Amino acid sequence: MGLNIQYGETGILNFAYIGFVAVGAYITGVTSLPASAGTGQQYILGWGLPFPINLILGGLAASALALVVALIALRRLRTDYLAVVLISLSLVLYDVINNYVPLFNGADGLYNVPEPLAGFFKLTTNAFVPFFAMVTGVVALIMWWVMSRITNAPLGRTLRAIRDDDGVAATLGKGVFRYQLTSMLIGSFYAGVGGGLIIQFGGSFNPTAWLPGETFVVFAVILVGGVGNNVGLLVGALLVETLLIHLPAFLPSIPGHPGLIEYIDTMVVGVLLMVMLWFRPQGVVPERVRRSPFTLVKRSTQTLDDSAVVVPAAPVEAAIGQETTNG
Repeated sequence: MGLNIQYGETGILNFAYIGFVAVGAYITGVTSLPASAGTGQQYILGWGLPFPINLILGGLAASALALVVALIALRRLRTDYLAVVLISLSLVLYDVINNYVPLFNGADGLYNVPEPLAGFFKLTTNAFVPFFAMVTGVVALIMWWVMSRITNAPLGRTLRAIRDDDGVAATLGKGVFRYQLTSMLIGSFYAGVGGGLIIQFGGSFNPTAWLPGETFVVFAVILVGGVGNNVGLLVGALLVETLLIHLPAFLPSIPGHPGLIEYIDTMVVGVLLMVMLWFRPQGVVPERVRRSPFTLVKRSTQTLDDSAVVVPAAPVEAAIGQETTNG
């Protein structure tokens, strides 16, 4: 949903999206963990905050990073230039976090992150998995409802106008950068919350979980499901993330070729993406045409015959002549 409002609704090619997910995960983790002394890890903060405060802080941290990036790059760069800068940002962010150990424990990443609400409900590790899956589902439904309200509101219509032609939107008096900044902040908050849910569910997070190529998997979800379509996100997630990314992990490995299934899986995702872009660029669930309740002119479903249209030429000429005489 976060990348969809940035790319699908506003047209921002955020190739650093997985970096914002990682920031949300790390901040959620270090605000959940106690002080690093005696834990065998090195990390900043260590506040030991409860759920959902730590999750919200992860989303806000991702939005704060988006604000800095937008003020530097989004104001001056457009489309492909912005995409190159953002993917470079993702690579720089990856190298810094991977190599600077005192920040988020370097390449080992964070682990032993406390299980949210497990102590309050006295849950075992096995009972925590289905419990937090339901909690995640509730959070996703709430954020789905909020995103639907945003995309169906006048703000959403303005974002789509900027996506289709930012020059025309600016001519009509819309502050293009202000709306793009709003889209970046909202989408990055969603990314941060998603990363926070990942680290709280799995209990750990390290740089191998957010390699820059992961962004293109999220792009594949949107392109396959349907750009600018909240329903298409579910279809894309089912086809790409569930069936093509996670399901092959449960398949038996090919004898003598360890890891071959993962490579085949990656190729299948790439081929599927190319096929969709070539034959059905609108995705499995195309973006529907949204009609505003303030529409003044309604198009008729009937086709008018040109011969049936009568132009009152004589009265118009008479009126022009009368106006000339009066002048």
